[in-house]
Amino acid sequence: MNDLDLKINAHFGGLVVRKDLVKEVKGNAIVPTFVLEYLLGQYCASDDEETIRSGIDTVKEILARHYVHRNEANLTRATIKEKGHHKVIDKIAVTLNDKKDVYEAHFANLGLKEVLVDSDTIKAHPKLLVNGVWCIAELEYEPSEDKKISPWILESLKPIQLSSFDMDLYLEQRQQFSTDEWIDLLIQSIGFNPEHFSKRGKLFQLLRLVPFCERNYNLIELGPKGTGKSHIYSEFSPHGMLLSGGEVTVAKLFVNNSTGRIGLVGYWDTVAFDEFAGKDKKVDKALVDILKGYMANKTFSRGIETLGAEASLAFVGNTQRTVPSMLKNTDLFDGLPDKYRDSAFLDRLYYYIPGWEVDIIRGEMFSSGYGFVVDYLAEVLRSFRDHDFSDRIAKHFTLASDLSTRDRDGIRKTFSGLMKILHPTGEATKEEMEEILRFALEGRKRVKDQMIRIDKTFTPVHFGYKDNSSGKDVLVTTLEEREYPRLYHRDGEVPQELKEQTDTPKVSSEEGIGSSVGKTDTTIPKLKEHQLMFEEDQKGISYDMLFGPYLAGATEITITDPYIRSFYQIRNMMEFLETVVKFKAPEDEVKVHLITRADDFESQKQQENLDRIIEMIRSAGVEFTWEFDQSQTIHARHIITDTGWKIDLDRGLDIFQKYEMNDALSLANRLQEYRQCKKFQVTYIKDSKI
Repeated sequence: MNDLDLKINAHFGGLVVRKDLVKEVKGNAIVPTFVLEYLLGQYCASDDEETIRSGIDTVKEILARHYVHRNEANLTRATIKEKGHHKVIDKIAVTLNDKKDVYEAHFANLGLKEVLVDSDTIKAHPKLLVNGVWCIAELEYEPSEDKKISPWILESLKPIQLSSFDMDLYLEQRQQFSTDEWIDLLIQSIGFNPEHFSKRGKLFQLLRLVPFCERNYNLIELGPKGTGKSHIYSEFSPHGMLLSGGEVTVAKLFVNNSTGRIGLVGYWDTVAFDEFAGKDKKVDKALVDILKGYMANKTFSRGIETLGAEASLAFVGNTQRTVPSMLKNTDLFDGLPDKYRDSAFLDRLYYYIPGWEVDIIRGEMFSSGYGFVVDYLAEVLRSFRDHDFSDRIAKHFTLASDLSTRDRDGIRKTFSGLMKILHPTGEATKEEMEEILRFALEGRKRVKDQMIRIDKTFTPVHFGYKDNSSGKDVLVTTLEEREYPRLYHRDGEVPQELKEQTDTPKVSSEEGIGSSVGKTDTTIPKLKEHQLMFEEDQKGISYDMLFGPYLAGATEITITDPYIRSFYQIRNMMEFLETVVKFKAPEDEVKVHLITRADDFESQKQQENLDRIIEMIRSAGVEFTWEFDQSQTIHARHIITDTGWKIDLDRGLDIFQKYEMNDALSLANRLQEYRQCKKFQVTYIKDSKI
């Protein structure tokens, strides 16, 4: 254990668990993390290796004996019948059978229905009535001569969640950690290794927890696939519910007028909408209207009756375009269905997490250190829903006067939520509060600035604050505003603070590019039809030099090369795509299609690597696709652009001699110009029709 792990165990012994144990125990079980950590917290919450090993064996045995796998449901039912009773771990949902005037349980994996449940159980655990709860349940089997009576009896039921905790202990022990140590503890608690995240990246991860500790908090996160946007809402807390985009209805979310049953917002602390983006999605306008009312007023109607609820809402979805492309052509809500691109709906969002800043999750990013058992942390956050830390802002700062009421509400709630997470005692230094305040302002500004693009009736707002002690006014900007000021402010004046910043400079295709190593002169002349020949062992050659000027301005590029098979050849393909990225404007999008041949022995690995490129390069504004030549007879190697250039390659992309790819400090590994070449030639041909 490192120093932080030792400190965590010293102050929170019995409440923390080693995070890599979840994967070790889980196996093929499709079970939420909070269920596994509930069990691990019972048997493995220790820093003693022998205790941990023994606890893992116990948890594995419990899962083997009591967790219900769908494909073994018949065996489990037979076990209950033969033994007369048996405990199971399953997701249980309850419905009211009004014809029989009884409550009936449905076991998701076990496949049992119409299992009688007494009213006292429902009163104690009302969430059973909505979408189900993971539980440890004891079932009995008592056959009856009356075939209408179900032989299955629910003897006892215990939801898998912490029943109580000591808040005073939590607050007392928090003070033993510095802010940075506490942040790292929280990052480890949600399963990640803090060493792989910047301070800003850590705050984005923790901001996903705000809906769990703030009532009626409305959050949106849009970004690339694979960044773990929905993980927190499905795996982290027994008080959160994740819905796929196609499952959302007025009846399910708010109220079923035909039955009078309250929907999800009446029972859950946080309801998250997965796969929220997608222009082609069908959206019920009535749902949008009732969402707007609930997000603004915390109420919804059931006939003539108005009801209130406290559930926070999180909307997560994938973006299809890069940030500069969205800023140039539309806005950062580009991927949403049209009915949600409504300023009245968007104005009710308190924070926009820029998912493009969140790293795609990789294996090495998961933690093997100690963190809170997630069920414990979930209960801590839930208890903070009764507190409000937004008044701490006024101690040092005053928000800008032209911020709207909704702007202020969003900023205050985000500030309050992050204070609860980072500084649960409510005390922090002025510098720490200022960092949180700036973070809160930025997320709300991202929402408001995009609304102004969508609805011209909104006017620009000064997002900032005044330092009460110095009287200094501070302007807050978003990161994408600083990176792409002229795209961000395309319809107006760039603020003075940003005027000296410019977008990434574009390389002119008329200038060409020169590169040299030692005495080798490989300068490419102005674009024209010609042929270049290179000798064996020659250096100073790069894809940028050979192809860059001819790719500039292209929106569609097709590359045909039958030998993109082995890893080094696939790496060549990735380096070619890097050249495409360098020679396009940041806001432009380029489609690159590869036609190659399948490897005779390792085609599966070849496909996996090519598919990885698709994910890796998408964030740079390049849509990469590939196909295997069905005839398996192609031999030609060339690049064709929609600007009319055809580049014939006698060796394809395989122009470099072998070099040490595993040596990160080798110049040849990092710069193509320092590699020795094979003998090859390149011919540039212009199609006069284009």
